[in-house]
Amino acid sequence: MKKTRGLIALLAAILTLSACGQPEFTYVRDKSGTTYFKVPASFKQLDAYPIELYLSGDHPHSQAALLRAQRVWSTAFDQSAQPSVAHLLGSGDPFVYATVHRLTAEQRDAISLNLLRDFILPVTEQTRALYARQAMATGQAPLFNRFEPIGDDVLSLDGGARGVHVRFNYQIGAYVQTFDHTAILDEKGATVSVMLIGCRSTCYRERAAEFDKIASSFKLLRLPG
Repeated sequence: MKKTRGLIALLAAILTLSACGQPEFTYVRDKSGTTYFKVPASFKQLDAYPIELYLSGDHPHSQAALLRAQRVWSTAFDQSAQPSVAHLLGSGDPFVYATVHRLTAEQRDAISLNLLRDFILPVTEQTRALYARQAMATGQAPLFNRFEPIGDDVLSLDGGARGVHVRFNYQIGAYVQTFDHTAILDEKGATVSVMLIGCRSTCYRERAAEFDKIASSFKLLRLPG
């Protein structure tokens, strides 16, 4: 009799959990377990490797790509009905890209707040000017046009970690895209964790509070030991 009552209670608990539906968020950690964030469960997770190849310019079979894969973790989430890594640089639906880089000795020596700002896209005036010159040298029209700064905050975090949180617009093709960029250097100066959220400017204005929640969830975790 007791076993029967226990079984009924277990089934009732399962049915109650099922009735609650899907979880509200997907919780994410990098492979080392040091960087954490959450996104709404409605976002579809994607393989971010094509993004890494695009950002680095490395050939997928090159030694550079192999070494980068050993130092870099990344993931992406798209809320589009047709998810695609191509939405990183333009979409009417929210897109989230997150990456953690284990820095080389040379990168550690060169890291600065401006390099954190420019870690993915050209943000500072110097880097934007360099990007424009490189585009002109190739004879191709630049992909990123009409940069508009929206916000720029320096982050001072527990334990000596530091970072930046910047928000800006770029016109890409026919649309203005808003980007929300958070980059954090850990207290040892060994890793950089970055989150980039993107959406068309009209989408971003309508859903700013939602994006703020995603960005504010992006944190470094202290592991025991």
